[in-house]
Amino acid sequence: MLCPMSVIRTATADDLPGLLALYQHLSPGDAAPDHAQSQAIFARFLRYEGSAIWLAEVAGQVVASCTLIVVPNLTRGGRPYAVIENVVTHADHRQQGLGTAVMRAALDAAWAADCYRVTLATGSQKPGTHAFYREVGFDGTKTCYQIRRVPARVEP
Repeated sequence: MLCPMSVIRTATADDLPGLLALYQHLSPGDAAPDHAQSQAIFARFLRYEGSAIWLAEVAGQVVASCTLIVVPNLTRGGRPYAVIENVVTHADHRQQGLGTAVMRAALDAAWAADCYRVTLATGSQKPGTHAFYREVGFDGTKTCYQIRRVPARVEP
């Protein structure tokens, strides 16, 4: 059950300080871009049609988010696909349905953009994280490979 004071919406440039603070719950100690750099990155991100950072706000604080990227595609009849990244809920607000609400909003937006699939990868080994993604509707039928230029985050 969602907190009655929660709001699910897309992020604006005004949300950047709150998002950057929230991302410390995803990757503690990760260096954040400065204000000017984060503004430029966000403006560039918004040029990807259909893409958005979905967030949950409680009492004016950003407490959960995920990033939806809609990718143009020349297969599947020209239907795009989507990628979800940077899924995080503030440690003090977990198990309240906020992450689920943010993910469902992002999925609804992907389907509204006529995406034929939505992909998500996780480095988490926590059974609860995997259960969360399954509860939202994801399955483990694909294999993900990656090459990294920065080390993977370490789970607490």
